[in-house]
Amino acid sequence: MSTAFSLAPLFRSSVGFDRFNDLFETALRNEPGSSYPPYNVEKYGDDEYRIVVAAAGFREEDLELQVEKGVLTISGGKREASNDSVTYLHQGIAQRAFKLSFRLADHIEIKSAGLSNGLLSIDLLRVIPEEAKAKRIPINGAQPQPALQN
Repeated sequence: MSTAFSLAPLFRSSVGFDRFNDLFETALRNEPGSSYPPYNVEKYGDDEYRIVVAAAGFREEDLELQVEKGVLTISGGKREASNDSVTYLHQGIAQRAFKLSFRLADHIEIKSAGLSNGLLSIDLLRVIPEEAKAKRIPINGAQPQPALQN
């Protein structure tokens, strides 16, 4: 019996931050069907991320991306059957509807999205505004100035 504990499932649905409360909450929530379609969450440098979703069989018009209240939702709908009288002997490419959600950290913005070779790639960028950046406070070696009196 292995006693190793993997934190990998905790990082699957959060992008851009390491807040354990949110990660544990997401990991403990058992969402059926959350493994379809397969996806990767990739990190490039300190402020760039990419989500890659295997969307084989879907066209651009079948997919929808939406960001609301810091949650990126990717959904794919089943297209209507074409007028062709096709009889599938084997249909291994799933085209069932899906919905994936990712909680985004503060200041994470979607830079671009594209569908190529059956992979939906969503590029994310952390853009921290000037007022939220850390500021270095210089320390003067001089004696403090007396308060001005009016």
